[in-house]
Amino acid sequence: MSGLPGPLGGSPFERFRHIVVEGPIGVGKTSLARKLGERFAAKPVFEEPEGNPFLERFYRDGRRYALPTQLFFLFQRVNQLRDLSQRDLFSQAVVGDFLLDKDPLFARLTLDDDELMLYQQIFDNLRPQAPVPDLVIYLQAQPDTLIDRVRRRGIPMESNISEPYLRGLVETYSRFFYHYDAAPLMIVNTERLNPIERDEDFAMLLRQIVELRGRRSFFNLAD
Repeated sequence: MSGLPGPLGGSPFERFRHIVVEGPIGVGKTSLARKLGERFAAKPVFEEPEGNPFLERFYRDGRRYALPTQLFFLFQRVNQLRDLSQRDLFSQAVVGDFLLDKDPLFARLTLDDDELMLYQQIFDNLRPQAPVPDLVIYLQAQPDTLIDRVRRRGIPMESNISEPYLRGLVETYSRFFYHYDAAPLMIVNTERLNPIERDEDFAMLLRQIVELRGRRSFFNLAD
């Protein structure tokens, strides 16, 4: 028995028609977003890192390829979200694995001052095209945990990601979501929670979402 909520009365998309799962590299945001989409027949809007021709070169030589990598992702994400802003979100539930508002986090980590100024001007002009989600699920994990997960999943282009870069990314995400208030936010600690491989953990997470009250909550699986 999985304990998962049934299709009637238990879907998080009954309250939140547009859910975004966010978090740093290796935390499992895409896997969770995909599982939510498959479980509840939600339209997926996922990042496409394999489509960025600069990304692998960025991981090898971040200083040289930071700006083209960042701008490619920005335009790619805006194009993906543009369709959502032009349609009735209530016609179908939507689940994504990226929040456009977090895009500048990577820019501030990798771009120099002049590049960042150029990037910010472009971002500010494109940002109004992105719809605000009904719920953001922010997945957390310690840097050492993420480093281990990235190494174990063995994606070739990620083999050159440096540990200082991952640690800086975790800290930057934490600061960003500490102040985030554009949409209701659920912060989920994934150190002991594995909603992808353990149905009971997925069921607990679903219950937390369905029962969510207020603008901000924190879910941490106790020892």
